[in-house]
Amino acid sequence: MADIEKSSIRVDTVPGASARVHNFIRHIIDADLKTGKYAPRRWSGEPGPAAEQRVGAGDTAKIRTRFPPEPNGYLHFGHAKSICLNFGLAQDYAGVCHLRFDDTNPEKEEQEYVDSIIEAVHWLGFDWKENQYFASGYFQWMYDFAEKLIEAGHAYVDSQTAEEMRASRGTLTEAGRDSPFRSRTPTENLALFRAMKAGEFPDGTHILRAKVDMSSGNINLRDPAIYRIRHATHHATGDAWCIYPMYTYAHPIEDALENITHSICTLEFEDQRPFYDWLLARLAELGCVNTPLPQQIEFARLNLSYVVLSKRKLIQLVEEKHVDGWDDPRLPTLVGARRRGFTAEGFRRFNEMNGVTKSDSWIDISILEECQREHLNETAPRRIAVLDPVRLVIDNYSENQEEECLAPNHPQKPEWGKRPLPFSKELWIEREDFMEVPSKGYFRLFPGNMVRLRYGFVVKCIGCDKDAAGTITTVHCEYMADSKSGTPGSDNYKVKGNIHWVSAQHAYAGEVRLYDRLFAVEEPGGGGRDFIADLNPDSKRVITAQLESALKHAAAEDRFQFERHGYFVADRIDSKGGTPVFNRTVTLKDSRAKGK
Repeated sequence: MADIEKSSIRVDTVPGASARVHNFIRHIIDADLKTGKYAPRRWSGEPGPAAEQRVGAGDTAKIRTRFPPEPNGYLHFGHAKSICLNFGLAQDYAGVCHLRFDDTNPEKEEQEYVDSIIEAVHWLGFDWKENQYFASGYFQWMYDFAEKLIEAGHAYVDSQTAEEMRASRGTLTEAGRDSPFRSRTPTENLALFRAMKAGEFPDGTHILRAKVDMSSGNINLRDPAIYRIRHATHHATGDAWCIYPMYTYAHPIEDALENITHSICTLEFEDQRPFYDWLLARLAELGCVNTPLPQQIEFARLNLSYVVLSKRKLIQLVEEKHVDGWDDPRLPTLVGARRRGFTAEGFRRFNEMNGVTKSDSWIDISILEECQREHLNETAPRRIAVLDPVRLVIDNYSENQEEECLAPNHPQKPEWGKRPLPFSKELWIEREDFMEVPSKGYFRLFPGNMVRLRYGFVVKCIGCDKDAAGTITTVHCEYMADSKSGTPGSDNYKVKGNIHWVSAQHAYAGEVRLYDRLFAVEEPGGGGRDFIADLNPDSKRVITAQLESALKHAAAEDRFQFERHGYFVADRIDSKGGTPVFNRTVTLKDSRAKGK
């Protein structure tokens, strides 16, 4: 993936305003507002004719967008872009964004997904107030509109088998063929459609198709299906219906009923726009919906390196247990990202800086990680954790002696104050901070060298102990009593090394999960490979670390910078009172950058 786009951000400088990244949809909205295309409309509160169209009660916003998820799975990073775009535009233009569940497929939808979507959108920082809707709330309207289409000769019941319809649909270079049932009269079609609704036929016996143009160069206009028979229980309507509208039929109707002005979706729906427009034009002619009609606008979806966003692939990862469920911190779901410690502010910053275009491009995952770092650097208190501990003994420090050192809670925020770090004879330090035989340029502990214990004293290494296998078990040092950080004369010792530590007497052992990218390559499954073969075997390591005592009181979702190691969060599921489990969110810097 040599063409990964890391900096394709165009900034438009607006006079009197801060720089804003390119978003072509803003230009469309600006033009619509200038011409007064969309006038505010109210909802009477009850379903009825077009004059009483359904919008937010008492709401007169000129700009109205919507986020319309299907409640058949968990939201992922790509959905975050759509959420931030739709809700963000509504906020910027003093408009309204609806949360609407497109629940037209009863066999795949569950209340669990509805609840998770609501929680995810709220977590990202957005609210829809009273404007939460369900496609299932419009089923009667959709059915009534279908009858009107039949009566006007714009729809017919087809009784071909699925195989026969597929064979007659044609190809990209060959026109389709009319169904032998296309010439049924409106009276015949209406009787059959009502019998379908009454449950008189098994699944697959008939479907209702829009009568558009079987010779169209756009296959989506070759008499698309708009209703099918499904004897399935719906999560919201139960067994009230045994026929259900197709998404491509339901979605434009939902937009029109809610007076959506700008129906924003990803580029894969571009070929569906002609049917979207055709259907709404027919319904407007029949007096079913108000004008001006909603306009569908497509934008390029999010494509990230080192990530898969295909629903099928995500399901495979979960079902084959390559990850620990939908909220696994390595999975690019929003529940996973939240558990990983990603912040809503970081997501919003990422989506804003990348802008909105119609051109597909790849964004390097490191940009999202950097946006998270930027926000966490501003908001995360500092703490100390020793992830690979080895004991350090200060031989000339009394066994019973103890004193406090002071460390800032945030080096750039003095108003956050300082916290005490107890200092004692035995400490924990990182194993990599000692080398018996130092390599060139190594400035940390080795026999005869001096370093500063961060926020504490300068110490001089005098040796080490090893076990029978030759593994270092203890490092021995002597401390300089007049070198305590922040005291007069403490700067008399010129040392190059500065290492972190915790008191062995006061620290505690805690579980820390070191997460990395789920995939080891930029384009999982690229070149025809099985994407499972590209999984990173080191994407999760669980260790026992020695943690600063203050961390013992961390609540679920409390975030910290572990000095030198990165940003960590107390796991929102597994952290219990007094025993938090910490997940690494991101490292302090991208170690992969510039070949590092």
